[in-house]
Amino acid sequence: MRVFGALSACLAVGILGGCIGYRLGPTSGLEAGAKTVQINPFANQTFEPRLGDALTTALRQELQRDGTFRLSTHGEADVILSGVVTKYTRQELSFVPQDVLTVRDFRVTATVQVTARDVNTGKVLLDCPVMGSTLVRVGSDLAGAERQAMPLLADDLATKVTALLVEGSW
Repeated sequence: MRVFGALSACLAVGILGGCIGYRLGPTSGLEAGAKTVQINPFANQTFEPRLGDALTTALRQELQRDGTFRLSTHGEADVILSGVVTKYTRQELSFVPQDVLTVRDFRVTATVQVTARDVNTGKVLLDCPVMGSTLVRVGSDLAGAERQAMPLLADDLATKVTALLVEGSW
């Protein structure tokens, strides 16, 4: 009986000790929704049309889904987020087995220079490049396949940018 009591006490201490390091909610120390973010439309310096628009939309949706910040659509915001899509590349991953010149799969990669600025102080909170990617299976229409993959690429970039904002030490 004593062994059972000692074993259950050790188990309780182990479980509670493991929970001490876990933090529920935002990791930046702020209360969820305490700060507001305004997202300016992302400029697109690449030849891929509508990539900046897709990224802006995906970033707004990701910030709303995350819930750490409130999205400010007009006027008063604590943080202004802006960015520029600077690079868009395709890299061949696999080829058609009977034809080594015809690509079957691509990795599409985009690089975005992201800037977050505190409205009150003017301090730059975040200024760094973020790279996202997705896979594209090419059928008979490369342009159509890339168009269908654009939301996935934008979602990957939005997830990474949101993580940088949420986990920021500011």
